[in-house]
Amino acid sequence: MPPTLASLVHHSALKLTVRAGEDRLDVPVRWAHVSELADPVPYMEGGELLLITALTLDAEDPDAMRRYVKRLAGAGVVGLGFAVGVNYDETPKALVDAAEEEGLPLLEVPRRTPFLAISKAVSAAIAADQYRAVTAGFAAQRELTRQALSDGPQGLLAALAGQVDGWAALYDASGAVVAAAPEWAGRRAGRLTPDVERLRERPAPASSVVGGEDRVELHSLGTGRRPRAALAVGTAAALGTAERYAVHSAIALLTLTTERSRPLHAAEQRIGAAVLRMLLAGQPEHARTVAGDLYGDLLDAPFRLILAESASASAARAHADGHARVAAAKPSKTQVAVADTNGDPLGGLAEIVESAAARSGESVLVVPDGERLVVLAVDGGAAVAACGEYALALDAARTVAREQPAGEEDELVVGLSAPAGPIAAAAAYKQAEQALSVARRRGRSLVEHEELAAGSVVPLLADDAVRAFADGLLRALYEHDATGRGDLVASLRAWLSRHGQWDAAAADLGVHRHTLRYRMRRVEEILGRSLDDPDVRMELWLALKTTAAATE
Repeated sequence: MPPTLASLVHHSALKLTVRAGEDRLDVPVRWAHVSELADPVPYMEGGELLLITALTLDAEDPDAMRRYVKRLAGAGVVGLGFAVGVNYDETPKALVDAAEEEGLPLLEVPRRTPFLAISKAVSAAIAADQYRAVTAGFAAQRELTRQALSDGPQGLLAALAGQVDGWAALYDASGAVVAAAPEWAGRRAGRLTPDVERLRERPAPASSVVGGEDRVELHSLGTGRRPRAALAVGTAAALGTAERYAVHSAIALLTLTTERSRPLHAAEQRIGAAVLRMLLAGQPEHARTVAGDLYGDLLDAPFRLILAESASASAARAHADGHARVAAAKPSKTQVAVADTNGDPLGGLAEIVESAAARSGESVLVVPDGERLVVLAVDGGAAVAACGEYALALDAARTVAREQPAGEEDELVVGLSAPAGPIAAAAAYKQAEQALSVARRRGRSLVEHEELAAGSVVPLLADDAVRAFADGLLRALYEHDATGRGDLVASLRAWLSRHGQWDAAAADLGVHRHTLRYRMRRVEEILGRSLDDPDVRMELWLALKTTAAATE
């Protein structure tokens, strides 16, 4: 504890006597200061015990003393020490009354006690308190380290909560509560998620104080541009020196726990890339051998393969392939609350799936691959669900945001395979690529491969190359019809829709079947193809569907 007025009064060598403010002696003293100025307030910082002899004051003037004492109390002076036997034989009544009126403690200093003795006593007490705080801080650091090594973050948080006489909570990169101590603190910590998200927008290290039912300090954890976690510490009052040492130790230990070293992270990524290559090469047993226990039972259970690109990379790829470019709309922060990508959408998605997997105890394999991100995650698990939620938020943003200028996209385009096992990893990768291509063309954030099989093939034809093929195939028929010499396109559509049944197709058109037979011979002559060929009929039908979809 720092020195207080009460501790100075009880100091046997000082012989101080209380003349006013006996009920306020428990206030801490930050320093003892001597000043005979009529107005020392400009030189006060607050928390001082002011020592005077009233050399320049009329201490017997009630009005002057009221003004003087009021100024001192307003400046945060915690006590006034008045030396008797120097200018006054006893403490003037006007000064005592003014001190009582303001509630400012007034200590009478006997002549045989020099002000220097009081200053030394305060200084010694402050030094002793600081020494105790440092000693307690080292002890807290040892205890926190021991708990972190034995019980992980949960044990560290429990020890920290005991050190600060409050509660503590750890958040992951997405702002979700990972652990809290005591157990009841999880509910309190959960209400601070918006504050944690705001803290994550600032470069690490960053901190903030949140008021409310208690005083909460929030600290970001991590050494990179994007914090990997956050620590919340809730107490009833501001932290003391020893408690501050404990919090700083916890921050350092949790940073070491949550922030992997770059060489280790790079090594894990290399192992992950090697495991992925072996799976795609059809060597699951070799992949299991290399992975060991690193990915748990992920390689033995049904998994999903997630393939992601940034929207800008997808747009460039679509352009290079001759596809129509899909403009991306930037989501608002309120719509995309899963994670802040900070201009790195692939890194943001990696954090999302890794955080979700960590919270649920799942294994996940995340491999950056140039402009892509490849993820193997447990089928039906939290990582896949988190990826889907993020994509839904992005799609919701697309419907309300204006089109973003080219070159500024920071979204994701994601393809998700069907459930697969290790032996079918290569097929799952192809499925994810197909779903990614469809998502890119449709301007969606995520497409699952199951959607492709469940829906119609026609939307998949919304491609410039397919449209060009359809226009080229049917152009001669449209040009013929434009001369008014017949309706070959409509006749061909009716005949194909009726599977070549002449009577039914002719009835749909309202013509005689012989007329329809003549038109179909003209179609064959103009196109130079036989309608008896099933491949020709298929291509013509798809061309008709494509041109019809383009005009809708």
